[in-house]
Amino acid sequence: MEISELGEFGLIDRLTRDLKPINESTVKGVGDDCAILRNHDTDILVTTDLLLEGVHFDLTYVPLKHLGYKSAIVNFSDVYAMNGNPKQITVSLGISKRFTVEHIEELFAGIRLACEIYGVDLVGGDTTSSRQGLVISITCIGEAPADKVVKRSGAKDTDLICVSGDLGAAYMGLQLLEREKIASAGRPDFEPQFQGKEYLVERQLKPEARRDIIRELDKAGIVPTAMMDISDGLSSELLHICKDSDTGCRVYEDRIPIDYQTAIMAEELGMNLVTAALNGGEDYELLFTVPLHYHDAIEKIPGVKLIGHITKPSLGCAMITRDGTEIPLRAQGWNPLATSADKA
Repeated sequence: MEISELGEFGLIDRLTRDLKPINESTVKGVGDDCAILRNHDTDILVTTDLLLEGVHFDLTYVPLKHLGYKSAIVNFSDVYAMNGNPKQITVSLGISKRFTVEHIEELFAGIRLACEIYGVDLVGGDTTSSRQGLVISITCIGEAPADKVVKRSGAKDTDLICVSGDLGAAYMGLQLLEREKIASAGRPDFEPQFQGKEYLVERQLKPEARRDIIRELDKAGIVPTAMMDISDGLSSELLHICKDSDTGCRVYEDRIPIDYQTAIMAEELGMNLVTAALNGGEDYELLFTVPLHYHDAIEKIPGVKLIGHITKPSLGCAMITRDGTEIPLRAQGWNPLATSADKA
């Protein structure tokens, strides 16, 4: 069987489905945004992320400082998605011969900036040579009170589905960067055309983790029943929550938050806007569910939008279009284990 047939999550399930914790301190292993390790009344949250040049980033248009910043942020986001706070990271690098000391210093400047802004300590890591390109592996350690950790598996029928920020902008930023890269080929004096689309570029190159939303939820006394960050697209993440929670869902097309620049870019490229918002990924917004009685409290939190509700599993997972048609949700987000042919 080709690995691409299973995809990332299918492969993980196949490799780890028989794993059972040996140690009492292991509360949750594989299968969530973070592993959960119990330490008295505090849960330790552990996540790791691997970024490879040519697969996850293209240094033709990604500045090294931005890359370092984003590499840290995507790990912080996983911890916030468990309703925790990131505390430490380790950074491991595979470096090919084409990189200088100054290049790596620039990369670390971005990592250090992210740590400074989010209050995280860089406590270790490893470096080695790489035969081809740059490899970045970051492990983040966070913590949360044991009674406030949020998994993917707690959503219940009638829960409200909420999302922070707006969706599809990071994907449109990637399309814009790729378009300008192609246009610049063989033209040393080429000036990329980003005017009026700066937000899209920033969302792709320098995302932020939604620490502010976690703080607002805590201030309102709300602990979500399930939560994930949106790294692979809204559809994929919703299906993960519904699968792990044994539920269905309904989301409404006209409630999906989309920025004006995202809409304009989709029109320019002749792409379906809602498809981009559902499947684009890399927004690093928070997708979460809360009990119905929190409706009024959630509507008072800036930057949070109610987009649907959880249903019984027998109803499946679907989006309600503007004309009232039900369309089944499909996981069409990016698959890092797909072959070139699959991606095409």
